[in-house]
Amino acid sequence: MNELIAKYDDKMEKSYENLLREFGAIRAGRANPQVLDQIQVDYYGTPTPIQQVANVSVPEPRMILIQPWDPNMVPVIEKAIFASDLGLNPTNDGKMIRLAFPELTEERRKELAKEVKKKGEEAKVAVRNIRRDANESIKKQGKADGVSEDQTLDLQDEVQELTDKYMSMIDEAVADKNDEIMTV
Repeated sequence: MNELIAKYDDKMEKSYENLLREFGAIRAGRANPQVLDQIQVDYYGTPTPIQQVANVSVPEPRMILIQPWDPNMVPVIEKAIFASDLGLNPTNDGKMIRLAFPELTEERRKELAKEVKKKGEEAKVAVRNIRRDANESIKKQGKADGVSEDQTLDLQDEVQELTDKYMSMIDEAVADKNDEIMTV
């Protein structure tokens, strides 16, 4: 039964890691190459992440520099950035693309804070669903294996402890990201 707990712990861990990746894609006024992680470009017919077709660097706190290895990719990358919902205007000089991050307005900061809170809630719902699945699985396996009701309840308590641990980690991540966004 411990491997069952480990399996659900792993699922909760993946939900938490996914939340952190999503938070990385939310720009907080500073240049962060992770904002490009979700953008795919058409590289000779194959959707490919920008980081796999170009060198991405941060020469200044509010700028990302994208240098494609193939100069023909400059307009393709520029088009993909325009098509994304990042709200950034790339500038290109034919060899590289510069992404300047403007200062966030108070209104935009509040919008981003709401988005962070929403993503945090989605992650909590995912963790709760995993808890429900774990409890159902423990009950089924307990009946099938003839495990006592006390042991089943102990396992459910372990699952609840895991759930509480991940809930607090999610709350902490949401608070940290909100602080990062609201810092001027």
